[in-house]
Amino acid sequence: MLGTSLILVAAAVVVAVIAAVFFFWIIALRRVVPVNEVHIVQTRKNTVSYGKGFDSNTYYEWPSRFPLIGLTKVTLPVSNFAIDLPDYAAYDKERVPFLVHVMAFFRINDSNTAAQRVASFDELKEQLTAIVQGAVRTVLAGHEIDQIMLDRSRFGEAFTKEVQPQLGGWGVEAIKNIELMDIRDSKDSDVIHNIMAKRTSGIERESRLVVADNTRQAEMAEIAAKREIEMSRQLAAEQVGLRTAEKDKNVGVANEQASQQVKVQQRETAAKEMDVVQVKTVRGAEIDREAAIIAAAQAKDVAIVQADAARQVSVVTAEAAKQVAIVSAEGQKQQTVLTAEGQLEAAKRNAEGIAAEGNAKGQAETAILMAPVDAQIKLAEKIGSDQGYQNYLLGIRNIEAAQAVGMAQAEALKTADVKVITNAGTPGKGLSSVMDLFSADGGTAVASMLEGLAQSPEGKKLLQKFSGKPEKGEG
Repeated sequence: MLGTSLILVAAAVVVAVIAAVFFFWIIALRRVVPVNEVHIVQTRKNTVSYGKGFDSNTYYEWPSRFPLIGLTKVTLPVSNFAIDLPDYAAYDKERVPFLVHVMAFFRINDSNTAAQRVASFDELKEQLTAIVQGAVRTVLAGHEIDQIMLDRSRFGEAFTKEVQPQLGGWGVEAIKNIELMDIRDSKDSDVIHNIMAKRTSGIERESRLVVADNTRQAEMAEIAAKREIEMSRQLAAEQVGLRTAEKDKNVGVANEQASQQVKVQQRETAAKEMDVVQVKTVRGAEIDREAAIIAAAQAKDVAIVQADAARQVSVVTAEAAKQVAIVSAEGQKQQTVLTAEGQLEAAKRNAEGIAAEGNAKGQAETAILMAPVDAQIKLAEKIGSDQGYQNYLLGIRNIEAAQAVGMAQAEALKTADVKVITNAGTPGKGLSSVMDLFSADGGTAVASMLEGLAQSPEGKKLLQKFSGKPEKGEG
């Protein structure tokens, strides 16, 4: 049994290890496609692309040797890539050799088509390089070298148009025009150099001609400028002479006119001064007369104002004395009224205090007298509503009454000469207490006793002794 258990445990461990290894192997087959790539997976039946922009970017890369589930894949970039031809030998229309540097930029727009055409990205680049080379050779062979050097941008567009129909078959598209970066001589050729020298000399000749023409035009312009300056200087001198003469004439005329105007002005000034003196004299007299009139009016106004002020002072003084008297009388009146009102209020308050004190004393005495009554009333109400308490009080009262009667009887019996003689057969049949003498049974017994006493001579004597009556036959 122990051996069987060990075999089962070992088998279980082996199965667990195999399962773990299989699990980790499956995990190792899981592929996550980077964002800049596309994986074209070919299964037994389908071709599926995985990556950004497709249905999924994860898959399991089962080895192709597995039947049914085995697969193959082709990895292609989805980012832009370049085809660079740095030293491609080309010919122009006249079979002149030269080297060109061409750059082309593409991207894959149909990954399934590209995967069907090539087995790897390197193979795709090789085929695209051949396509670009063919387009460059075809386009450049139809033009002369001078034209190619002068119009590079147009040839870039021509290259792009040449390769465009072929790119669709590889699932690729150009993202910009193919660039013709540079043109230079091949190893055993100086054509480009000579063309550049010719163009350089032509440029230099054109430059010198332009410089000479510019120099000539500058000198002519300088001469013309000097001539114009001299003519301007002479014209300015002439203008200055004319202007000076005109100025001197105008100055002389102006001086004469100024002298005449000064004399006229002096005459007018003298006349105006005389008018001023006259005006001052007349105006001074008028001012003195108006001053005298104003002084008299002011003196009159002063007297009126003083009289009116004296009258106003008298009126104000009298009014003030009147107001003082009225205020004084009113003050005395108010003082008298306030004194009387104060005395009246004091008397009222004193009377109210006495009345309040009497009421308080009466209410206190009433409360003192009514306190026992209220207590008795409350006690009576309590007793009236409590039958047990009533019975209790009646019992106490009966006991107190019996006690009082007993004490009174005992006090009376102290002085009474009472003898009790019983003839009953037993002591219990006699009087049980002195109180039995005052009961019905006691009365009957006493009557029987008296009747018995009367039947004997000693009894009769006893009765006579108590009643105070003499026996018959005695005086």
